[in-house]
Amino acid sequence: MPEETSEGRGFEWQRGIWNRISQIYRDEIDRRFAPVIQHAISLAALQGGDTVLDLGSGTGAVTAHAAVSVAPSGSCVAVDISAEMLSVAEQRARSAGLSNVTLREGRAEAIPARDGEFDVIIATLSLMYAIERQAAAHECARVLRQGGRFVAAVWGGPDVCDLVRFQSTIGRFAPSPPVPGVGPGALADPSPFVEQLAQAGIAVRVELANCDFAFDSLDSAWDIVASVTASQMTTDEVARAKAALRDEMWPEANHPREFRNQALFLVGARR
Repeated sequence: MPEETSEGRGFEWQRGIWNRISQIYRDEIDRRFAPVIQHAISLAALQGGDTVLDLGSGTGAVTAHAAVSVAPSGSCVAVDISAEMLSVAEQRARSAGLSNVTLREGRAEAIPARDGEFDVIIATLSLMYAIERQAAAHECARVLRQGGRFVAAVWGGPDVCDLVRFQSTIGRFAPSPPVPGVGPGALADPSPFVEQLAQAGIAVRVELANCDFAFDSLDSAWDIVASVTASQMTTDEVARAKAALRDEMWPEANHPREFRNQALFLVGARR
Protein backbone atom coordinates (compact mmCIF):
# COMPACT_ATOMS: atom_id res chain seq x y z
CA MET A 1 0.00 0.00 0.00
CA PRO A 2 1.44 3.43 -0.92
CA GLU A 3 2.42 5.25 2.26
CA GLU A 4 1.57 8.64 0.70
CA THR A 5 -2.18 7.89 0.78
CA SER A 6 -4.20 8.68 3.91
CA GLU A 7 -5.07 4.99 4.21
CA GLY A 8 -1.40 4.05 3.94
CA ARG A 9 -0.39 6.63 6.53
CA GLY A 10 -3.14 5.38 8.84
CA PHE A 11 -2.03 1.79 8.43
CA GLU A 12 1.63 2.58 9.17
CA TRP A 13 0.63 4.74 12.14
CA GLN A 14 -1.43 1.92 13.64
CA ARG A 15 1.25 -0.68 13.00
CA GLY A 16 3.87 1.49 14.70
CA ILE A 17 1.71 1.90 17.79
CA TRP A 18 0.95 -1.82 18.14
CA ASN A 19 4.62 -2.68 17.63
CA ARG A 20 5.57 -0.32 20.47
CA ILE A 21 3.03 -1.59 23.00
CA SER A 22 3.14 -5.35 22.43
CA GLN A 23 4.69 -6.19 25.80
CA ILE A 24 2.47 -3.92 27.89
CA TYR A 25 -0.50 -5.36 26.02
CA ARG A 26 0.55 -8.88 27.04
CA ASP A 27 1.40 -7.89 30.64
CA GLU A 28 -1.44 -5.49 31.46
CA ILE A 29 -4.19 -5.31 28.86
CA ASP A 30 -4.79 -8.98 28.04
CA ARG A 31 -5.89 -9.82 31.58
CA ARG A 32 -8.23 -6.86 31.72
CA PHE A 33 -9.79 -7.79 28.39
CA ALA A 34 -10.17 -11.44 29.47
CA PRO A 35 -13.98 -11.15 29.92
CA VAL A 36 -14.31 -10.08 26.27
CA ILE A 37 -12.10 -12.93 25.11
CA GLN A 38 -13.95 -15.52 27.16
CA HIS A 39 -17.35 -14.34 25.92
CA ALA A 40 -16.22 -14.34 22.30
CA ILE A 41 -14.82 -17.85 22.61
CA SER A 42 -18.09 -19.03 24.18
CA LEU A 43 -20.17 -17.49 21.38
CA ALA A 44 -17.95 -19.08 18.72
CA ALA A 45 -18.97 -22.56 19.96
CA LEU A 46 -15.66 -24.06 18.83
CA GLN A 47 -15.52 -27.76 18.05
CA GLY A 48 -12.69 -30.22 17.57
CA GLY A 49 -11.46 -30.07 13.99
CA ASP A 50 -12.48 -26.45 13.33
CA THR A 51 -10.12 -24.20 11.40
CA VAL A 52 -10.21 -20.83 13.16
CA LEU A 53 -9.07 -17.36 12.10
CA ASP A 54 -8.13 -15.03 14.95
CA LEU A 55 -8.39 -11.75 13.04
CA GLY A 56 -6.45 -8.93 14.66
CA SER A 57 -4.93 -11.43 17.03
CA GLY A 58 -2.69 -9.08 18.97
CA THR A 59 -0.68 -11.08 21.49
CA GLY A 60 -2.56 -14.29 20.75
CA ALA A 61 -4.86 -14.61 23.75
CA VAL A 62 -7.79 -15.75 21.59
CA THR A 63 -5.48 -17.91 19.49
CA ALA A 64 -4.27 -19.83 22.54
CA HIS A 65 -7.83 -20.54 23.75
CA ALA A 66 -9.04 -21.48 20.28
CA ALA A 67 -6.09 -23.76 19.51
CA VAL A 68 -6.78 -25.80 22.64
CA SER A 69 -10.53 -25.96 21.91
CA VAL A 70 -10.16 -27.32 18.36
CA ALA A 71 -7.21 -29.71 18.97
CA PRO A 72 -6.00 -32.18 17.97
CA SER A 73 -7.34 -32.11 14.42
CA GLY A 74 -8.27 -28.43 14.24
CA SER A 75 -6.02 -25.40 13.90
CA CYS A 76 -5.91 -21.65 14.47
CA VAL A 77 -4.41 -18.96 12.25
CA ALA A 78 -3.47 -15.66 13.92
CA VAL A 79 -3.44 -12.60 11.64
CA ASP A 80 -2.25 -9.17 12.78
CA ILE A 81 -0.67 -6.07 11.25
CA SER A 82 2.02 -5.93 13.95
CA ALA A 83 5.08 -8.14 13.70
CA GLU A 84 5.84 -7.45 17.36
CA MET A 85 2.37 -8.55 18.45
CA LEU A 86 2.77 -11.73 16.41
CA SER A 87 6.14 -12.34 18.05
CA VAL A 88 4.49 -12.25 21.47
CA ALA A 89 1.73 -14.53 20.17
CA GLU A 90 4.35 -16.97 18.92
CA GLN A 91 6.04 -17.00 22.34
CA ARG A 92 2.67 -17.63 24.00
CA ALA A 93 1.87 -20.55 21.70
CA ARG A 94 5.35 -22.05 22.13
CA SER A 95 5.18 -21.76 25.92
CA ALA A 96 1.80 -23.52 25.90
CA GLY A 97 3.13 -26.30 23.65
CA LEU A 98 0.61 -25.52 20.92
CA SER A 99 1.56 -27.10 17.59
CA ASN A 100 -1.64 -26.19 15.70
CA VAL A 101 -1.06 -22.42 15.49
CA THR A 102 0.05 -20.48 12.39
CA LEU A 103 0.98 -16.78 12.41
CA ARG A 104 0.50 -14.49 9.41
CA GLU A 105 1.14 -10.76 9.10
CA GLY A 106 -1.81 -9.05 7.44
CA ARG A 107 -4.89 -6.92 7.86
CA ALA A 108 -8.67 -7.27 7.73
CA GLU A 109 -8.91 -5.44 4.40
CA ALA A 110 -6.65 -8.03 2.71
CA ILE A 111 -6.67 -11.24 4.74
CA PRO A 112 -3.76 -13.54 3.82
CA ALA A 113 -5.86 -16.68 3.37
CA ARG A 114 -7.56 -18.81 0.73
CA ASP A 115 -11.22 -18.53 -0.18
CA GLY A 116 -13.33 -20.50 2.29
CA GLU A 117 -10.31 -21.48 4.39
CA PHE A 118 -11.99 -21.07 7.79
CA ASP A 119 -14.85 -22.63 9.72
CA VAL A 120 -14.82 -19.79 12.26
CA ILE A 121 -13.66 -16.17 12.38
CA ILE A 122 -13.15 -14.48 15.75
CA ALA A 123 -12.26 -10.77 15.68
CA THR A 124 -11.90 -9.52 19.25
CA LEU A 125 -11.66 -5.72 19.58
CA SER A 126 -9.88 -5.43 16.24
CA LEU A 127 -12.40 -4.42 13.57
CA MET A 128 -12.78 -1.01 15.26
CA TYR A 129 -9.37 -0.29 13.73
CA ALA A 130 -10.18 -1.37 10.17
CA ILE A 131 -9.77 1.64 7.90
CA GLU A 132 -11.86 0.29 5.01
CA ARG A 133 -14.62 -1.65 6.74
CA GLN A 134 -16.51 -2.56 3.59
CA ALA A 135 -13.37 -4.24 2.27
CA ALA A 136 -12.93 -5.96 5.64
CA ALA A 137 -16.51 -7.28 5.51
CA HIS A 138 -15.98 -8.72 2.03
CA GLU A 139 -12.67 -10.27 3.03
CA CYS A 140 -14.25 -11.94 6.07
CA ALA A 141 -16.96 -13.39 3.83
CA ARG A 142 -14.39 -14.52 1.27
CA VAL A 143 -12.27 -16.55 3.68
CA LEU A 144 -15.21 -17.99 5.67
CA ARG A 145 -16.78 -21.17 4.31
CA GLN A 146 -20.52 -21.31 3.66
CA GLY A 147 -22.22 -21.82 7.03
CA GLY A 148 -19.03 -20.81 8.86
CA ARG A 149 -19.42 -18.93 12.14
CA PHE A 150 -18.47 -15.29 12.74
CA VAL A 151 -17.94 -13.53 16.08
CA ALA A 152 -16.64 -9.98 16.45
CA ALA A 153 -16.38 -7.92 19.64
CA VAL A 154 -16.31 -4.11 19.75
CA TRP A 155 -16.68 -1.55 22.51
CA GLY A 156 -19.82 0.47 23.11
CA GLY A 157 -19.88 4.25 23.18
CA PRO A 158 -18.56 6.57 25.92
CA ASP A 159 -21.96 6.67 27.64
CA VAL A 160 -21.80 2.92 28.37
CA CYS A 161 -18.06 2.17 28.22
CA ASP A 162 -15.63 3.87 30.60
CA LEU A 163 -12.64 2.79 28.52
CA VAL A 164 -14.01 4.63 25.49
CA ARG A 165 -14.93 7.62 27.65
CA PHE A 166 -11.34 7.67 28.95
CA GLN A 167 -9.91 7.49 25.42
CA SER A 168 -12.37 10.02 24.03
CA THR A 169 -11.48 12.52 26.73
CA ILE A 170 -7.78 12.17 25.92
CA GLY A 171 -8.59 12.46 22.23
CA ARG A 172 -9.93 15.99 22.66
CA PHE A 173 -6.36 17.13 23.37
CA ALA A 174 -4.46 14.88 20.97
CA PRO A 175 -3.49 15.58 17.35
CA SER A 176 -5.96 14.20 14.82
CA PRO A 177 -5.07 10.68 13.66
CA PRO A 178 -4.12 10.13 10.00
CA VAL A 179 -7.58 8.68 9.30
CA PRO A 180 -10.81 9.51 11.14
CA GLY A 181 -13.42 7.12 12.47
CA VAL A 182 -11.18 4.32 13.74
CA GLY A 183 -10.33 3.20 17.26
CA PRO A 184 -12.21 2.45 20.50
CA GLY A 185 -15.88 3.36 20.15
CA ALA A 186 -15.74 3.55 16.36
CA LEU A 187 -18.33 0.76 16.07
CA ALA A 188 -20.46 1.79 19.06
CA ASP A 189 -23.24 2.03 16.49
CA PRO A 190 -22.58 -1.21 14.65
CA SER A 191 -25.51 -0.94 12.21
CA PRO A 192 -23.52 0.34 9.18
CA PHE A 193 -20.99 -2.45 9.58
CA VAL A 194 -23.74 -5.01 10.19
CA GLU A 195 -25.21 -3.94 6.86
CA GLN A 196 -21.83 -4.20 5.15
CA LEU A 197 -21.42 -7.71 6.51
CA ALA A 198 -24.91 -8.61 5.28
CA GLN A 199 -24.14 -7.30 1.80
CA ALA A 200 -20.96 -9.41 1.79
CA GLY A 201 -22.87 -12.54 2.84
CA ILE A 202 -22.50 -12.68 6.63
CA ALA A 203 -25.70 -12.29 8.64
CA VAL A 204 -25.16 -11.25 12.27
CA ARG A 205 -27.13 -10.30 15.35
CA VAL A 206 -25.81 -7.98 18.07
CA GLU A 207 -25.50 -9.10 21.70
CA LEU A 208 -24.40 -7.00 24.69
CA ALA A 209 -22.24 -7.97 27.65
CA ASN A 210 -20.57 -6.09 30.50
CA CYS A 211 -16.79 -6.54 30.56
CA ASP A 212 -15.44 -4.62 33.54
CA PHE A 213 -11.93 -4.19 34.93
CA ALA A 214 -10.03 -1.86 37.26
CA PHE A 215 -6.91 0.31 37.46
CA ASP A 216 -4.95 1.26 40.56
CA SER A 217 -4.78 4.98 39.74
CA LEU A 218 -5.22 7.50 36.95
CA ASP A 219 -1.50 7.42 36.16
CA SER A 220 -1.60 3.61 36.02
CA ALA A 221 -4.49 3.67 33.57
CA TRP A 222 -2.72 6.30 31.47
CA ASP A 223 0.48 4.26 31.28
CA ILE A 224 -1.44 1.13 30.27
CA VAL A 225 -4.12 2.24 27.80
CA ALA A 226 -3.35 5.79 26.64
CA SER A 227 -0.60 4.81 24.19
CA VAL A 228 -2.82 4.65 21.11
CA THR A 229 -4.47 8.02 21.67
CA ALA A 230 -1.57 9.88 23.29
CA SER A 231 1.38 8.70 21.22
CA GLN A 232 2.00 12.10 19.62
CA MET A 233 0.81 14.44 22.40
CA THR A 234 2.98 17.25 23.76
CA THR A 235 3.73 17.60 27.48
CA ASP A 236 1.18 20.41 27.72
CA GLU A 237 -1.49 18.37 25.93
CA VAL A 238 -0.87 15.44 28.29
CA ALA A 239 -1.23 17.72 31.34
CA ARG A 240 -4.50 19.18 30.05
CA ALA A 241 -5.88 15.76 29.19
CA LYS A 242 -5.09 14.40 32.65
CA ALA A 243 -6.72 17.44 34.24
CA ALA A 244 -9.87 16.78 32.19
CA LEU A 245 -9.87 13.12 33.25
CA ARG A 246 -9.64 14.14 36.91
CA ASP A 247 -12.49 16.61 36.51
CA GLU A 248 -14.79 14.38 34.49
CA MET A 249 -14.28 10.80 35.63
CA TRP A 250 -11.48 10.34 38.19
CA PRO A 251 -11.62 12.99 40.98
CA GLU A 252 -9.51 10.84 43.33
CA ALA A 253 -6.71 10.26 40.87
CA ASN A 254 -4.50 8.30 43.27
CA HIS A 255 -7.26 5.83 44.13
CA PRO A 256 -8.36 2.72 42.22
CA ARG A 257 -11.27 3.01 39.82
CA GLU A 258 -13.50 0.36 38.32
CA PHE A 259 -14.14 0.75 34.60
CA ARG A 260 -17.64 -0.31 33.62
CA ASN A 261 -17.57 -1.36 29.98
CA GLN A 262 -20.28 -2.55 27.65
CA ALA A 263 -19.07 -4.66 24.74
CA LEU A 264 -21.07 -5.47 21.61
CA PHE A 265 -20.76 -8.89 20.02
CA LEU A 266 -21.63 -9.39 16.37
CA VAL A 267 -22.57 -13.04 16.08
CA GLY A 268 -23.67 -14.90 12.98
CA ALA A 269 -22.72 -17.03 10.02
CA ARG A 270 -21.76 -16.99 6.34
CA ARG A 271 -24.83 -17.53 4.21
